Amino acid sequence: MNNEETEKTDTKEDPLEEERNGMVREVGNQAVWSLSSCKPGFGVERLRDNIMDTYWQSDGQLPHLVNIQFHRKTNISQIYIYTDYKLDESYTPSRISIRAGSHFNDLQELQLVDLYEPTGWVTIPIKDGTVKCIRTFMLQIAVISNHQNGRDTHMRQIRIHAPVEDRHYPLELFGKFSTVNFQKFATLR
Repeated sequence: MNNEETEKTDTKEDPLEEERNGMVREVGNQAVWSLSSCKPGFGVERLRDNIMDTYWQSDGQLPHLVNIQFHRKTNISQIYIYTDYKLDESYTPSRISIRAGSHFNDLQELQLVDLYEPTGWVTIPIKDGTVKCIRTFMLQIAVISNHQNGRDTHMRQIRIHAPVEDRHYPLELFGKFSTVNFQKFATLR
């Protein structure tokens, strides 16, 4: 991808909006996450806490790896990564490799993404040729380089989306349910 394509990718879309509309579902919670390295207190739990002010910080030599292993073969349509160049500067990734496979020994690079000072959600569509998604046991996000030749990396959030297989009709299509009686049934406990 060149910088022009990446800048188009660096939209400030909210991945939660697609989830709320029933177009995709977040499947990262179905996986086992591991990192190549991290500073104490800045581990994988920071990538998954849904707080944009926290971050994973790597510790060591490039490349820095985020490994996402699923218990069963899973459809993946896109990855969202939240970064903030204004806050993180040299810690912000500038080149990311997305790899997929069955295990660590057969990973194949799907995409190489160049980022130019990204701030907000970076959308990385995952495709296998003309197919709109891939089916895999494992994803790996490898940070190849950082801005300003930085050594360590900050990533604030990562979300993994799968397409929704069944036809789903979100309630938003039927209007706003704003009364107290409707709102109390909006969430299952």
